[in-house]
Amino acid sequence: MIVGHDDATRVEWEAQLHDRRTDRRSNETGDPFVNGVSRRGFGRLTAAAAGGLALAACASPAEHTEVGAPEAPRLTPPAAPQHALGPVKQIAAGDLDVGYAEAGPAGGQPVILLHGWPYDIHSYADVSAILAAQGFRVIVPYLRGFGTTRFRSADTARNGQQAALAHDVMALMDALQIPNAVLAGYDWGGRTANVVAALWPQRCRGLVAVSGYIVVNLVANLEPLPPVAEQGWWYQYYFATARGAAGYRRNTRDFNRLIWRNASPLWHFDEATYDLTASAFDNPDHADVVIHNYRWRLSLAPGESRYDDDERRLAAKPAITVPTITIGSDFDGPGKDGHAYRSLYTGPYQHRVLDGIGHDVPQEAPQAFASAVSDVTRS
Repeated sequence: MIVGHDDATRVEWEAQLHDRRTDRRSNETGDPFVNGVSRRGFGRLTAAAAGGLALAACASPAEHTEVGAPEAPRLTPPAAPQHALGPVKQIAAGDLDVGYAEAGPAGGQPVILLHGWPYDIHSYADVSAILAAQGFRVIVPYLRGFGTTRFRSADTARNGQQAALAHDVMALMDALQIPNAVLAGYDWGGRTANVVAALWPQRCRGLVAVSGYIVVNLVANLEPLPPVAEQGWWYQYYFATARGAAGYRRNTRDFNRLIWRNASPLWHFDEATYDLTASAFDNPDHADVVIHNYRWRLSLAPGESRYDDDERRLAAKPAITVPTITIGSDFDGPGKDGHAYRSLYTGPYQHRVLDGIGHDVPQEAPQAFASAVSDVTRS
């Protein structure tokens, strides 16, 4: 996802609606409502929806701020990873033959790091090295449709819905004989980690989730948002058209480079860094999975019936009970304070804010991300 983070924005919007229903404030407070949402809250929402359109103006002197803690020195996102991932391995796991990198001792606490779109496992090159040096067993898989991960059958739907990706993680853990693991991710990976933690908490030792609780709610996604918020969803509407699907297939690398720049305007990555990831988009199923993911979110493409029960459970917004650290960055706009989703995490919990950092948090702030992973294991 890019600026106007759809699910984080909708969580913020729903939080404002909840405030309106439970507080019943009115003009007499000096905070009049616009369509049932406070003007002050509306400003927070629309600013968050605009996201990275003005990220430079959002930057503050702190790079890593734990809520309630002193500000830490600001760090500049590195132009390139300082470490290389190990060789990519392959393993049959459920519907997929999964490509993954591994680091650290085989007997260490397992950590599974999940990337987003349009990124890949190289988001975790530095994080993986840091955690491996601390004794963690680190697994970094390519998601379906990326890199060397392949569908094992031509008959399997090229499905990008959230439950399918969560089952992929469960199948990978089973194949690797990992009973439980710390799950950490951002964007698609953050959503997937949230889903696993919500549906199968016994398999999740701890959770690190950038942008918090971004689980998709299909019914909520049918409701329109204010125009300035809808603007942030442009790429989803583009993908909803035949022209958009054709355009993404034809211009995948240029399209995704634009996403990188818009989502992380303060990250001056070099072309070699982008090229490391861009090769993952050459996966023969990449465009199919991406287009399905975004059309499914808007109920323009069906999911698979085998996941219907999971999606029904997720639609109820199940609380996440495992130890969790959420991370907000400039990409999340004013919503990066985590207020909108705080109540959905009921176990040991911290929220951290990374000012001056965009969407690819583990690659832009690897030490802060790795610290969150190691800290959540102590909860």
